Order: sequence, then structure tokens, then C-alpha cells
Amino acid sequence: VQLQASGGGLVQAGDSLRLSCVASGRTGRTVSNNAMGWFRQGPGKEREFVAGISWNGGDTSYSNSVKGRFTISRDRAKNTIYLQMNSLEPEDTAVYYCAVARTAVPSSENSYYKSWGQGTLVTVSS
Repeated sequence: VQLQASGGGLVQAGDSLRLSCVASGRTGRTVSNNAMGWFRQGPGKEREFVAGISWNGGDTSYSNSVKGRFTISRDRAKNTIYLQMNSLEPEDTAVYYCAVARTAVPSSENSYYKSWGQGTLVTVSS
């Protein structure tokens, strides 16, 4: 499965962005039965979990740093997940990666994810 993330850019603090991640692969191979997630890696920092969503979208989880500001969603028919980011802060500056989990429910652990996208850069200026 290949993941293509998009939607990053340069914004000011308080602005919003929506990231998208499309999964594609061999015919008939989809991610509709897998949880998916967003991670990010800021300058000089380790990659960290941001948000995850279960296979059917019924279960979501967020890191404490983004809870209440970010919303993860998915369109199973389009093999796409989204990350709506509101009230962005300079601390949100990072490369954002989407990933496909090995399981149907999301996890904050990197090891639970088997496929990763190339990342999209989000820069938030103060």
C-alpha cells in the first residue's frame, strides 16, 4: 500500500489546515479494514503520534497536545483519511505523516503501523 499525504503549507498561528492522505495499492487491496493514523516530526524532535481512527471511523484517539483542536476522519470508499487542524500553533510545525495500522483499532505506538506516507510539511508562523 502506498500513502500520499497532502495539504501542508505555511500558515499563521490561529489558522486552519486540512491534511489528506490517500491510500493506493494493487487492485482489490484497500485499507478499509485497517485503522489509520497521523504522526508528526518537528525540527529536532522524534516522531510523535497525533491522531488515530479505527477501521470504520467509530473510534478516534488524539494526543493531548492536539485534542480539541484537531479532528481525524476517513472516507473508506475513497481510501482516504483527513486531519482537520484548527487553531494552529507554532508548536504544531512539523512534517506530518499518515500511516496504516496492522490492526482495526488505532494505537499511539509506531510499531502498530506497517505503512507510512512520505509526509507533508506544516509550518505555523507566530
